Amino acid sequence: MQGKASQIMNEVKKAVVGKDAIVCKVLMVILAQGHILLEDIPGVGKTTLALAFSKAMSLDYKRIQFTPDVMPTDVTGFSIYNKETGKLEYKPGAALCNLFLADEINRTSSKTQSALLEVMEEGRITVDGTTRSTPKPYIVIATQNPVGSAGTQMLPESQLDRFMVRLTMGYPKISDEIEILKRKQGDDPLDSVRKVVDAQAILNMQNETDAVYISDDLYAYIARLVSATRENSMIRLGASPRGSIALARMAQATAYLSGRDYVVPKDVQFVFRDVIEHRILLSSQAKISNVSAGALLEGILKEVPAPSIAG
Repeated sequence: MQGKASQIMNEVKKAVVGKDAIVCKVLMVILAQGHILLEDIPGVGKTTLALAFSKAMSLDYKRIQFTPDVMPTDVTGFSIYNKETGKLEYKPGAALCNLFLADEINRTSSKTQSALLEVMEEGRITVDGTTRSTPKPYIVIATQNPVGSAGTQMLPESQLDRFMVRLTMGYPKISDEIEILKRKQGDDPLDSVRKVVDAQAILNMQNETDAVYISDDLYAYIARLVSATRENSMIRLGASPRGSIALARMAQATAYLSGRDYVVPKDVQFVFRDVIEHRILLSSQAKISNVSAGALLEGILKEVPAPSIAG
């Protein structure tokens, strides 16, 4: 199945230029059965990335552009009375699909943001007392503008914690931007993305990823890394056990894409910042000292000894 994973990435790269690491990490999250938060400025290819993945994996895709007037029912769906049958009929919301793109999620109300919580964590939607399961696989890719942009508000910690990783695409390099301009002169690059797997193949790959072996030493290493975020004086709020679980799953996905059926320390280290950085809050001392979350996490990686397991 690793060959299929390479084919998926190659197809996505037809539409997304110069962001190979981001493409790889998004696929890792999909294999780890998680959700992705893309924090970036508009126009750098976040929607294109989601569309390319949905096409390459033949997934049912829906998108909401979040604004202050988007209602929770737009996400979850609603029941409406049918006079002919005399019964309430459920009208599905946008979140009832395989791949849901929540665009600019931090521009909408807290009430609408919270409508995503159950579906992200449990893969279910409850409307009027009736619970419906989402199709499998189920992936949420949410985008948000950097904090401080006009009309934005912080996502609550409870919702941030449900995203397996937070990634940033950033501006393309000059050479990549030239290539983007050339590709846009003809047909839409998304039209060249072809289907290489279906939903069942993705589920099989997720099961194989879940079966990747993690030794007791690696479990202890993950626990010590996450525990170090709770004991650091510069960090006011450390990562929760959900962060530990996410780190283990992402390490399995890293090993899987590397062609191994077991996890080594470098797999954990490769994804540590992406998994943990959005889950911690810095103390006032850290802010005054102008210390970044990334620098603190790099320090933790250096301080916590890794077990000796060859990759």
